Amino acid sequence: MAATAAIDDEEGKRRKAHGMLKLYYGINDEGKSSEKLLDPTDIDGVHFNPELYLTKLRKEKSLAELMDIEADMVRQIRALDSDMQTLVYENYNKFISATDTIRKMKNDFKKMEDEMDGLATNMAVITEFSASISSTLQERHQHITKLGGVHTLLRKLQFLFELPARLKKCIELGAYVQAVSYHAKARSVLHQYQHMPSFHGIQTDCQAIMAGLADTLRQRFRDPSSSPQDLSECVELLLSLEEPAHLLCDEFLSHGRGRLASHLSELEGASDILEFVDRGCGGFISDACLLAASYQSLFCKEPGSTAQMAEEKLTKFLDELSEGYFELVEKRLREEKNLGDNSLLVRALDRFHRRLQAPSKLVPGCSFNRRGTEIVVRAAQERLSQYLQALKEFFQGCITDVRQALAAPRVPGKEAPALGDLLAVLSGSVLNQIKSVLASVHLFTAKDVAFSDKPYFKGAFCSQGVREGLIVAFIKSVCQSARQFCDSPGEKSANTPPMLLLLLSRLCLDYETSTISYILTLTDEQFLGQDHSPVTPVSSLCSLARSTAQTLLNQYVKSQGLVISQMLRKSVETRDWVTTIEPRNVRAVMKRVVEDITGVDVQVSLILCQDHSYTSYHIHTSNQN
Repeated sequence: MAATAAIDDEEGKRRKAHGMLKLYYGINDEGKSSEKLLDPTDIDGVHFNPELYLTKLRKEKSLAELMDIEADMVRQIRALDSDMQTLVYENYNKFISATDTIRKMKNDFKKMEDEMDGLATNMAVITEFSASISSTLQERHQHITKLGGVHTLLRKLQFLFELPARLKKCIELGAYVQAVSYHAKARSVLHQYQHMPSFHGIQTDCQAIMAGLADTLRQRFRDPSSSPQDLSECVELLLSLEEPAHLLCDEFLSHGRGRLASHLSELEGASDILEFVDRGCGGFISDACLLAASYQSLFCKEPGSTAQMAEEKLTKFLDELSEGYFELVEKRLREEKNLGDNSLLVRALDRFHRRLQAPSKLVPGCSFNRRGTEIVVRAAQERLSQYLQALKEFFQGCITDVRQALAAPRVPGKEAPALGDLLAVLSGSVLNQIKSVLASVHLFTAKDVAFSDKPYFKGAFCSQGVREGLIVAFIKSVCQSARQFCDSPGEKSANTPPMLLLLLSRLCLDYETSTISYILTLTDEQFLGQDHSPVTPVSSLCSLARSTAQTLLNQYVKSQGLVISQMLRKSVETRDWVTTIEPRNVRAVMKRVVEDITGVDVQVSLILCQDHSYTSYHIHTSNQN
């Protein structure tokens, strides 16, 4: 039993050493089956048994194979010994260096421990010495503290007793801020000890002195020549002297009212609209912003009932005073009748609108921004009305020119103006004028214009203002003006040249076929509004133009037929049919009738033959004849 135990013990030590070598060389048993790990013949296994291994080899291997296995094992053992020696040699210096380092660290730590012990001893001595000093000086320290308090109190008392004299001296030197500061420091103490006779006398003297200072500050505050800085200083000092805030607010705004009103009187002499706006913005608006900023810095510093009251007063003041300025602006805009350069008006309105943003941001409750936008919108609407009237007058002028060209006496050797040329000139002139007006009006919606992003200029201005109020209204006006040559029974209708009726008829036909669609398409492309309100359809305007053309053509046929019928009637009435001879040739009057009818047909053909609808018109004309 003892021998067996000794063998097992030796076997365990051998296995332990073998396992440590496996760990050293990184041999991993993971992935091996449990049977192989327990195999006693596995030379790399934990349970390796050399006797069993040799027995197995002798049974399974031949002599030559055993010799080869022995040679291989000798080679592996030598390789392992060589690797182990190399490993030891390579790390020997490191081991020696690590040993020296550890030895040095031990020495250093020992020295440090000695120093720490000395430091602890010194600290104990210092603590003991400090406690001794503190106990010695404790009584003196309390006495010094008490004397310091007495000294401070005496200095305060001396300041109080000298306060009236100091206040007088400051007022004499004009150092009002210093005087108010001195009084503010002592006011609470004097109020607290006013029941004592000495302090009561000082308080009475100080109140009398500060009352005089308050009167002086009020006089400076009401002085019209005082600068804004002086006013701000006066208000701050008066507020420090506990003057009623609402009275100071009213006086401050009253003082600013006169200065702002003077700017309004200076606007009367402005030459053009841009100069007018510059004067108003540089004078009235700028001073209003300065006044509001100063007012808010004085009365609206801290939130509360006083600040709310002051803000309401400021808003009401600015709204009341700005009404006069806005009335002057609207009056000046109504006087702006020059349509030649619309950019001047747009620049003025843009500058006006931009400068109103500052007071609106400074005082959000005021109506500057809203009223300014309303004025700009009304100015744009008024400008559209002016352009519409200008287009109507231009069209009437073109009609007058054509009428004069048709009625002018013919110069011998010179041909009469061709109807096609007159029509081209009339149509081209009107179309170019419309394009020019659209270009001028388009300035209101330019991207660099501040008010162009307002909802009105993105919507109603484009659809209802330009398209409906200007272009559609002008097209209807053209048709209405043309119809007046047919509808009016007076002198205007009687003296209308028939060729003018025919020319206007063709103009309306051109409007129906292409011009109306082209003008409205051009307008919609230039003014891409976001408004979805109903607009006049193109078909409705085309129907109106065609109806007008038909009416004009009917009037032309009627007038020409009237001339020919009167000629025939006169010929019949002036001839004595009782005594006349038998007619053998065509009478001259009939030749004249045929020539006139042929001339009418030629004129109608020259004007209407190129239009696809000429056939229906020609049939209608023939029926009228």
